Amino acid sequence: MGKKLLKKYPVVDYFFITIGSALMALGIGVFLVDARVVPGGASGLAMAIHYLSGGSLQVGMVIWLINVPLYIWGLKELGKSFGVRTFVGFTLSSFFIDFFRGDIPGFASINLAETAAVKDLLQNDFLFLILIGAVLLGVGIGIIFKFNGTTAGSDIVAAIMQKRFGFKPGQAIMLIDFFVIALAGFIIDIKDLSPDRPALTLTFYAVFLLFVSSRLIDMVIDGFDYARMAFIISDKNKEIAETLTKNMTRGATALKSRGLYKNIERDVIFTVVTLKEVGKLTSMVKEIDPDAFVIINNVHEVLGKGFRRRI
Repeated sequence: MGKKLLKKYPVVDYFFITIGSALMALGIGVFLVDARVVPGGASGLAMAIHYLSGGSLQVGMVIWLINVPLYIWGLKELGKSFGVRTFVGFTLSSFFIDFFRGDIPGFASINLAETAAVKDLLQNDFLFLILIGAVLLGVGIGIIFKFNGTTAGSDIVAAIMQKRFGFKPGQAIMLIDFFVIALAGFIIDIKDLSPDRPALTLTFYAVFLLFVSSRLIDMVIDGFDYARMAFIISDKNKEIAETLTKNMTRGATALKSRGLYKNIERDVIFTVVTLKEVGKLTSMVKEIDPDAFVIINNVHEVLGKGFRRRI
């Protein structure tokens, strides 16, 4: 029983999700919050609320409070696809943001945002400060995705928008992020929170941050490729195909084939998935048929429903 549980929820995944959450929190809590440059999504919305409250509401706490109802909504609308790893991911990142900012009771002395180096960058090298934040954010989220976790927030909303209204996930996430960035810019402007830099300038920085961090997420997950082509050879093709199309909402094609070694005719399942879905695909196949033969290849361009066009 213990071995099965460990295999289903491997410790190594949670270890790296923790590392990714800490890096993401460093980027947001130490380098971006006081710079007034928001990353979009639930984190950006929490930063906007933090600014609106005059700093009285902690960023990490607000992120967690935003994500909990979204998580419950996701479980209701999408089932268990947003499971334990999602809850762990956004809870850890929320905790680490407040921890690194010294907002956790008893740890007020740990406020990395107030160190001399960060203050110097904020005053004298603002672009480099934002670049560091973007790198930490992108690498952190990339690690979380690579080890089958998610950061909740806009991921859940995008998945629900796809299910209910047919929005492509990439388009939905981009729409949400730009809305959050614009909202934060409006709050910064009306409350005059950045006398040294106009709110519109900070909005441009936020768009730049969004672009850099999204590129880094792709690179961390697996180089410059953003999708994978999979061939699955199994005696349980029907079960695998049904799970693939229903639970992962991905299309699949059955290719007629004949194994030369045993001279057996059977279908080979062909499908294309995003990098974030590779771990889920292989886990699903192994669960249904541990003896399945799976070949996964790089894909450099995918044109069709469910995939963004390469820029």
